[in-house]
Amino acid sequence: MKIKIVLTLICSTLMLSCFAQQAADSTADKMLVYQLGNGGWPKQLEDKSVVNYGAALTPELLAKIKATKDLHATFDNKATSREVVYLIKAYKKTQNPAYLKAAEKGIDYILEAQYANGGWPQYYPDKALYRSEITYNDDAMINVLDILEDIVTKKNDFDVVNASYIPKAERAVTKGVDCILKTQVKQNGVLSIWGAQYDKDSLLPAKARNFEPASLSTSESMGITRFLMRFKNPSPQIKAAVTAAYNWFNTYKIAGYRFERGTDPKTKEKSAALVADQSSMVWARFYDLDKNIPIFGDRDNSIKLKLEELIPERRNGYAWYGSWAQKFIEKDYPKWLATNSK
Repeated sequence: MKIKIVLTLICSTLMLSCFAQQAADSTADKMLVYQLGNGGWPKQLEDKSVVNYGAALTPELLAKIKATKDLHATFDNKATSREVVYLIKAYKKTQNPAYLKAAEKGIDYILEAQYANGGWPQYYPDKALYRSEITYNDDAMINVLDILEDIVTKKNDFDVVNASYIPKAERAVTKGVDCILKTQVKQNGVLSIWGAQYDKDSLLPAKARNFEPASLSTSESMGITRFLMRFKNPSPQIKAAVTAAYNWFNTYKIAGYRFERGTDPKTKEKSAALVADQSSMVWARFYDLDKNIPIFGDRDNSIKLKLEELIPERRNGYAWYGSWAQKFIEKDYPKWLATNSK
C-alpha cells in the first residue's frame, strides 16, 4: 500500500512538472518584462540597445528595461505587433492568463494610437522628427491592421481575444482601410501605388530619414495591396485600388534582373548591383512621385538617379531593388481577379 502511495505521488509530481513546463514560455515571459506601461513595446531601450529576447535577464539588463520610458513604444521593426502575435500564440499553447492579459493590453495600445483619419504613427506617443507620420514603412501600419482583422475574423489564434474587442477592431479596420484608399497616390487622376509615410494632417507623402525621400514605395505598396486582398466581397473602391496597384507594378517592372548584395571576390568590398536573370523581375524601392523613375536617397539628403552615385555605405546597406511584386503579378492577382471580377 505504501509503495502504491509513493508511486502515485511520484506520478503526480511528474505530471505537475510537465504541466508547469507547458504553462510557461520563456520568450513570452521576457515579453511581459519588456512591455511598457502604456501597453506597447520598444524596439530599443533607453540606452539605444536593441531589444533581444534571446538575452538573459541579468540585473544590468533589467535596470535598462526599467529605465526605458513609454515614449519608446513603437510599431517600427515589428515592435508591438510581433509581441502581440507571439503572446496570443503562447497563450493558445499554455493557457497562461498573463500572456493573454499582456496581449490585450497591447491591443488597447494599438487602438489608442490610431489617428482619427485611420492612420497609425511609427511611434506613439512620441512625435519627434518623423515619428508622428502615418507609417507604412516596413509594414508598420499593415502589421497592426493584420492583427485587428485577425480579431474580427477570429483567425491566426485571435479567437482567444475577449469578444468585446471585435467591434472595436472592426471600426479601426474600417478607418484604416479608408486611410489606405485616401493615401493611394493619384497621377493625373490615375491611381498608382503608395508612399512609405505620410504627413498625418495633409495625407501627402512625406520623407523620413535622409535616404528615405517622399516617393512611391514599392515594398510597402505590396504589403498594402496584399492586406486589401484579404477581404472577401471587397468594395468597388478596394477592387479599384488593387487593380491600380497591379497596373502600376506591371507597367514599371524591370524584367530579366535580380538584385544582389554581396562581397566583390576581387576587392573583398561589399557590393550591390542588378544581375541578369531571365526568371526574375524587380522594382526599385523608391520612385519619383510624378515621373515613375527610380530614385535613391543619400545620407546628405540628396536624391540620386543612379545606384552607383550613392556613397558606398548607402549603396550597399539598403534594399534598393527587390522582386516584391513578382508573385503578385504572375499568380496572386490573376487568382484574386478570377474570384472578384464581378
